[in-house]
Amino acid sequence: MPKFAANLTMLFNEVPFLERFALASKAGFEAVEYLFPYEYGATDLKQQLTDNGLVQVLHNLPAGNWAGGERGIAVMPDRIDEFRRGVGTAIDYATELGCKQINCLAGIAPHGLPDSVLRTTLVHNLRLAAGELAKHDIRLLIEPINTYDIPGFYLNTVEQAASIIDEVGSDNLFIQYDLYHQQRTRGELVATYERHKDRIAHIQLADNPGRHEPGTGEINYGFIFEALDLAAYDGWIGCEYKPKTETQRGLGWLKEISAAQNSADILRMRS
Repeated sequence: MPKFAANLTMLFNEVPFLERFALASKAGFEAVEYLFPYEYGATDLKQQLTDNGLVQVLHNLPAGNWAGGERGIAVMPDRIDEFRRGVGTAIDYATELGCKQINCLAGIAPHGLPDSVLRTTLVHNLRLAAGELAKHDIRLLIEPINTYDIPGFYLNTVEQAASIIDEVGSDNLFIQYDLYHQQRTRGELVATYERHKDRIAHIQLADNPGRHEPGTGEINYGFIFEALDLAAYDGWIGCEYKPKTETQRGLGWLKEISAAQNSADILRMRS
């Protein structure tokens, strides 16, 4: 059965952030992820994880002025020093929180700069970050994001991500495969996973359209979960969706999967 992590940036957002850990645990999640930890003390976050029996599986590198519309700085040649400092900050938090994966958002491509400059900057930054994270046994991820939701985002296909990983040349750089973004960009969700599964270290989900919970849109998540099981995917799946109503009311899909898995286990035991 897939292992699901609650994305606390988007789930249980009816309550203040530090109260979401307890709600995630109560809902049956054993792990959490979220965009950024940096507004909070690492000690406070660690206490929430400990008190609620949760594992933190992911957070992002600092991504610039998020409130101002920035979505990462890794492609910006005039922000390399800021990027380097952010890597150190992210490592400090991840080490305290026991988080073994950090995602790098490439960012929106600055106007007027050729692709060769942007790619060279991104490769340089990723090489640096992958090396520094490796010293702490933390994996670095990069995430393709569709350009409908974030116009101008530099990294938008799995194929582009794989090419960049080849150029970086690090064995500590992987793909964060977001099924929602893949559906909006190119589809072929299972086939794309199977082609690149050796490089995919983390998966995220949401349905389309609307970016709501599974079962609200066109993606056949039952088929996808079965395919991931058959492919022996053993990583976490982050639930990075916007609840269609309230988080708790929209968790029926998770209960159905658990029930289906339990029934399958019983049948195997009887056979």
